Parts: sequence; structure tokens; C-alpha cells
Amino acid sequence: MENKFTFNINHESDIPKYQQLINSINNAISENILAKGEQLPSVNSICKDYQLSRDTVFKAYSLLKEQKLIDSVPNKGYFVLGETRKVLLVLDTFKAYKEVLYHSFVNNISDNIIVDVQFHHYNIDNFKTIINNSVGKYFKYIVMTFDNKEVSPCLSIISNEKLLLIDWNIHSKTKNNYVFQDFGKSFYEAMKEGISLFNKYKEINFIYPTFTNHPKETLTYFKKFCTDFNLNHKIITNPKEFTIKKNIAYVSVSDRILGNFLEQCREKNLEPGKDVGFLSYNETPMKKFIYKGISVITTDFEELGKKAAEFIIKDEPMQYYIPTKLILRDSL
Repeated sequence: MENKFTFNINHESDIPKYQQLINSINNAISENILAKGEQLPSVNSICKDYQLSRDTVFKAYSLLKEQKLIDSVPNKGYFVLGETRKVLLVLDTFKAYKEVLYHSFVNNISDNIIVDVQFHHYNIDNFKTIINNSVGKYFKYIVMTFDNKEVSPCLSIISNEKLLLIDWNIHSKTKNNYVFQDFGKSFYEAMKEGISLFNKYKEINFIYPTFTNHPKETLTYFKKFCTDFNLNHKIITNPKEFTIKKNIAYVSVSDRILGNFLEQCREKNLEPGKDVGFLSYNETPMKKFIYKGISVITTDFEELGKKAAEFIIKDEPMQYYIPTKLILRDSL
């Protein structure tokens, strides 16, 4: 066993030695260099061969035992407990539709996969910290990126076959694995399915608040849609200017705006779907139950999670777009 597995220890690295030991074993299990039941090097031999203290080795083995990756047998040593593989899932923020994605992902992977979830909150320093601290610790990386020029260089330290980009096609390269939604043409095609309902209103307002991180590509295709179908339209970026009026339909990428819309409807005694219209971006489990049902334009986050799980299970290249669809309910 020791002939085919060795620890990769860099005494000049900023990564703690115990973490380097953990990373080496994680990688070996993920790449099938170490199999279930195989014995690991003894504490004494690691100390001698790699000039490490016993405390360092014990700490690494103890943490691996807590993670249920290895176990120990008295007077015999440490053994690989199973073919456990760790996966890192990096999301932007935790919202209701991201929860759908997450549960779909974890429900479609095998029991020997451990998923760690981190959130970057569109902060490049957070993103760098997450990625830099994760290198070498995971079998695969599922990453939701965002609009920052430093994202791509940061991701370059992860080997392409281990990395899957999800949700937004930004900073991707031709060789990258990905599962994306289309915020442009696919959005336009979905909007076309509701043209008869949009024609009920004298104007369509897109509420695109300054606090959103939604891709601006959608605004471009919203303008094109309204122009192509002769619809009066307006884009509102200041949430303070959002005051609903009769015979106007609203499109919004923010659930905060949806709440504001419903509150104003109640105050002004306006009926959604009759006096005013509303189309929300991104389906959530509750939108079918809110009021009499909120119309949504959305990708299938459950399918996105399934495709990401497929990347983990099949260990094959993946490049796939999840369709965008229009779900019509009473609010429009």
C-alpha cells in the first residue's frame, strides 16, 4: 500500500501540515488510490518519513475519523472506512429557489458523497477565500459564478475535469464543464408565450432594482420583446419609484418587489391579473400559493440540481443549458 500512496507535504506552504495530510488522503480516496479497508501509514512512520510531530499526525487522523473517512482498530492502526468523496458546492446566496437546487442535487447523488456548501454573496474576497482554501480537499467543485473579472483567474487553480460552472454563463471557457440557464434569448422566447396576456395592459414595467445581481442581458431582451410586439414599456431601477397603477403589468427579478406589489394592491384595492399584472422571475415552492398564484418566468432549478449531480456520479464532461419556461397563474 505504501508503495502506491505517499503524502504530499510542502514544508514551505502556508497550509497547515495536518491539513496537507487530510488533503492527501482525501485526494487518494477520491482518485481510487486508496480503497475501502486499506491500511494507512502508522503515526510513527509518517512522523519519521515526513519530519512531522505526532500531534500533527494525530490531529489529521482525528479529523478524518470525525468525517467518517477513516477508522482505527486498537493495536492494528488506521484504515480507510469507505469510498467517501467530498464535493464543494459554492452558491451566491441562499434563496428559496437555491434551496430547490440544493435538495435536488443532494437527493440525486450517492450516499458516499459528502457535500460542503459555501456562499460567496457576490463578494470577490469571500469567493477567493473559499476557492483558495478548498483546493486539493474535494473530489469535484460545483461553482455558481458572478460578474467580477477576478473570478476566472481564481478558478484556474482547479483542474477542468473537477470543475462544473452552474447557473450563469459568465467567465466560462470553451473547455469548461457547465450547466447554465439562458437569461437572454430563452427569456425572450418564454415571454412570447404570454403575449396575449401582456396585450391586456397599456404598458409593461420591468422593475430592475439597483440592489439586484440579476444579469443585465435580460433587460436587453425585455426591450427587444416589447419593441418587436409594439408594447409600451419602461425600466424602473429605483425601488422608491415603484408605485403601481391600474392597467400596467410589472415584471420583477426581486421577491422584495413582489411583496411590495401585493401590499400596494391591497392598499389601492387593485386586483392582480385584472386591474394590474405581475410576472415574477424564478419559481419558488410558495409562489403557486401566494394570493391566487403568481405567474413566473423561470429555469428548472430541480433539473439544474439533477444535472450537477450527474456530473458528480458519471464523471464525464458536461455542457448543458436548462430551458427557461413561463408558468402562467392568476397574477397576470
